[in-house]
Amino acid sequence: MADYTCTEVLKSGAWTGSFELCVLTYDERFLRRKVIKTVHDETVLVDLAHTTSLDHNDALLLDDGRLIEVIAAEEPLLAISGKDLVRLAWHVGNRHTPCQIEATRLLIQRDKVIGHMLEHLGATVTEISEPFTPEGGAYGHGRTHSHDHGHTAHDH
Repeated sequence: MADYTCTEVLKSGAWTGSFELCVLTYDERFLRRKVIKTVHDETVLVDLAHTTSLDHNDALLLDDGRLIEVIAAEEPLLAISGKDLVRLAWHVGNRHTPCQIEATRLLIQRDKVIGHMLEHLGATVTEISEPFTPEGGAYGHGRTHSHDHGHTAHDH
């Protein structure tokens, strides 16, 4: 039995006053129904209506009205830099790899194959450990489990 239950997420900037934190990796922040641990080792049953991608500084709204802040955990990443960052970003995106885009570098989850490919394209690839907060997916819907985004002719 979990210590707390959460059925709703409040987006970053839409709330204040959390009493607790949970630190989750990028993969752990993609969930629908899952028990997660807080930094003080208490458990939260997250039971959402739809699979949701939690962002850094979102909050879990508990049944009792209190909030738990979501923090992006440090995780092993590759930092990619080089002369033609736009071209490198295109190659990362072409492989459907989540990517955090910054002014002077790209961050991706550690993947030796993609790292090696980017080095062959002239990139400098460095292993780092930082929080990972990649861009949302196409159409602003965030990530999905497949490439079928569920659009039909009636959606537009």
